[in-house]
Amino acid sequence: MKKIILLGYMGCGKSTIAKTLAKINGQPFVDLDVYIEKKAGLSINAIFEQYGEIKFRKMEHEAFVELLNAPGQMIIGLGGGTPCYANNHELLKRDDVVSIYLKASIDTLFNRLVVNKSKRPLIANKNEEEMKEFIAVHLFERSYYYNQAQHKVTVDDKTVDQTVLDILAILA
Repeated sequence: MKKIILLGYMGCGKSTIAKTLAKINGQPFVDLDVYIEKKAGLSINAIFEQYGEIKFRKMEHEAFVELLNAPGQMIIGLGGGTPCYANNHELLKRDDVVSIYLKASIDTLFNRLVVNKSKRPLIANKNEEEMKEFIAVHLFERSYYYNQAQHKVTVDDKTVDQTVLDILAILA
């Protein structure tokens, strides 16, 4: 079986959906950001603060390739920006992976992110209007990369279980 890669904007449900999918299909779930934090011994925020974004993106790319080349099956949840740097979007097209873009509307993302924005450094200090604008611009900038995924699953107005069923149908 191929490695399953879930990608999409922050708040689309990558981690939540991956955990449910992992329980059902018995594959381990690896969150790329958590994997990087364990390897570096630092939080993502600390890596950004101490070394800057370029160093983080290099670490992110190396970790992604490492996971793709690791033996065995797994579900890999990417960071929201992962496909947009270091030609990572090209890795989504490999024959040994199934890449799935969890597509969410601006309204869905806003409604999910506004409740815990303090945990999201990119939007923590924005008011609601600025936040919505930020999501819209960011999503537009990243859509080319997200759309390199082999499959798209829309998550708007769906429960986690409904989304997982959509993914299982792709994997069948």
